[in-house]
Amino acid sequence: MTCTVTQTHCAQVKFLMAYARGKSLNGASVKEPLANGELDDQQTDPARWRLLDERGRQTWHYLQSDDELKAWPQSIADRYFLGLSTGLPPLPKPETPLDSARNAAAYFSKLQLPPGNWACEYGGPMFLLPGLVITWYVTKTQIPEHISIEIRRYIFARQHPVDGGWGLHIEGASSVFGTAMNYVLLRLLGASEEDKRLVKARGMLHKLGGAVNAPHWAKFWLTVLGCMEPETVNPVPPELWLLPDWVPIAPWRWWIHMRHVFLPMSYISSTGFTFPLTTLTRQIREEIYTQPYSSINFASHRNSISPADNYHPKSTILNIINQFLVNVWNPYLRIDFIRRRAEDWAWELIQREDENTDFANLGPVNATMNFLACYIHDGPDSYSVERHRQRMHDFLWVKNEGMLMNGTNGVQTWDTAFLIQAVVGAGLAQDPKWRPMLVKALEFLDDQQIRQDCREQDVCYRQRRKGAWAFSTREQGYTVSDCTSEALKSIILLQRLPHFPQLVSDERIKDAIDTLLTMQNDSGGFASYETIRGSQYMEYLNAAEVFGRIMIEYDYPECTTAVVTALALFSRSHDPSYRKAEIDQTITQAVAWILKDQRRDGSWYGSWGICFSYAGMFALESLASVGRNYSNDDRVALGCKFFLDRQMSDGGWGESYKSCTDGVYSQHESSQVVQTCWVIIALLEAQYPEREPIEKAVRMVMGRQREDGSWEQEAIEGVFNKSCMISYPNYKFIFPIKALGMFAKRFGNPKVQ
Repeated sequence: MTCTVTQTHCAQVKFLMAYARGKSLNGASVKEPLANGELDDQQTDPARWRLLDERGRQTWHYLQSDDELKAWPQSIADRYFLGLSTGLPPLPKPETPLDSARNAAAYFSKLQLPPGNWACEYGGPMFLLPGLVITWYVTKTQIPEHISIEIRRYIFARQHPVDGGWGLHIEGASSVFGTAMNYVLLRLLGASEEDKRLVKARGMLHKLGGAVNAPHWAKFWLTVLGCMEPETVNPVPPELWLLPDWVPIAPWRWWIHMRHVFLPMSYISSTGFTFPLTTLTRQIREEIYTQPYSSINFASHRNSISPADNYHPKSTILNIINQFLVNVWNPYLRIDFIRRRAEDWAWELIQREDENTDFANLGPVNATMNFLACYIHDGPDSYSVERHRQRMHDFLWVKNEGMLMNGTNGVQTWDTAFLIQAVVGAGLAQDPKWRPMLVKALEFLDDQQIRQDCREQDVCYRQRRKGAWAFSTREQGYTVSDCTSEALKSIILLQRLPHFPQLVSDERIKDAIDTLLTMQNDSGGFASYETIRGSQYMEYLNAAEVFGRIMIEYDYPECTTAVVTALALFSRSHDPSYRKAEIDQTITQAVAWILKDQRRDGSWYGSWGICFSYAGMFALESLASVGRNYSNDDRVALGCKFFLDRQMSDGGWGESYKSCTDGVYSQHESSQVVQTCWVIIALLEAQYPEREPIEKAVRMVMGRQREDGSWEQEAIEGVFNKSCMISYPNYKFIFPIKALGMFAKRFGNPKVQ
């Protein structure tokens, strides 16, 4: 056993060293394009892929030799993620909801990784990989052949089967953003322009007006690559970061993702970086437009955008500001002293972001841009560039369709916390069978709590984070209100049970409470990463075009309800006396906001999951935590009615992502297991008295469960910024376990035919 463990460790170390250099083990780089798509039909051997999880840091590795395969065996989780047979046997057919929940837990427990967390793809957005591949290309980073092959394979797998384009996300209609960027990606990774799939994509791109109709972010990347002229891109001057904090539009007031994308974007643009033309990029320039490159008046296309991309049209105010920046500020008023000072301060903030996250960064968009900014400032052989090269692998994920780029460096803390709550909620936590799994999960949450604030956090505009949990890992290090709340709830729920270790001390639990209490807005609600710092009028300056509600933080029902349930659980079950008056007041104000946010039809609009089903579950759970239920509260009863009026004929619920984009409930063509479980949980939390509609939904969920305890992947589950969908594939285990177990506890675990 010792020999095997040592060999496995050595194999893993060897691969980490290779990945740190941005190379494959044999030093392979991107091949030249081959005609007729020959290169584009390649596929790596799925039996050679391995997922390495180091305290939550997840990276995929491709083994080259048979000796390495023996030293590092493929796990059940690896095979599951890759779409291979797990070898898990059929389980006894469940007769009761609790049987079904146990079967699901049995399967999902096999996917737990050594540190105690669960992993999954966090894909959906189709604009992430192109930014990475362009960054690799312009920084002359060698791309291992196995990575190139699998990225191409994924992009082709997600190509629209009819029109040949790509959308903003995997279920979206084709757009210029998706089509132009992924076409360029494929060409950079060696796909031939003569490949029939690229010919079709090019036709769709031209039908949409060509790359001149791309939104702002795409124009930025094409300019970096040298495939578009800089005057096409509306300016993002780094001078914005010199504005005093009291200015209403100062960047510290922006939503954190917008802030950290536009920060390196402004620095890169100000330096004037454009990659020197190559034979390939010259060819691409002639392929992505509807007329010869030399004949295009690029300056006239600063505001050109396809209707397919223009989710949030630029305001008149923003257009006036852009005209001033282009025609007055840049040519006449922007003296070198101001430019240098602005670039220096922007660079300082970029460095602090890298330092605070050990180069993991907030997300993949700013990570690739920070990588490029370091390449420009520090040079190709600098530590910062090498570290960014290493960190890019944290975002990559391999599945049966190929390699995608996750929307963050994972969902480790989030999904692990929800699994604990699901098992506890199902009444399974005290069964000795599940204790090892739960203890490992608790150990992971213990390890991932953030123990200290950022250095000079006010200088880099950071929220307090001591005692908090991030969405993914402690290294990423960003406080999130609902992630902290869900992790805290999970820890309290487990540590109050007999036979579970007390890993997170009372002091550390109170650190989390202290941080949550700093995050309430004046409205009574809670936002995501920070308190609201700016006015909603800032949306008039939304330059992203493809997203909504992106400029500032907002109160969110998911975040507000999570904090309410966490604070209520803490006061009820952990320490009723600690900061009692403040906690009571916080809960009272938050509940008032939740009720105010409820629509007249009884629903809540969700901002992080699809959509009314997701937010309604959390809202009714939070109201239940303060004693409000169907029998004593008309607002809870109205929330239940909203769901019951939309139950489908098979007993389930199904909601389309169009609910998110359009702001009104949009029924999916078929019921969805995950959304049905959200509604089951909502009705049970609300103590809805009638069993029949809930049992009908339970019957549907159980009927779709496979023999091994799992469920098929159905429609996409998550969303951000109203328009972009994102995947949470572990939800199809977590929420059925919880919903089925709660039903069994409520109604005595009856046999369900």
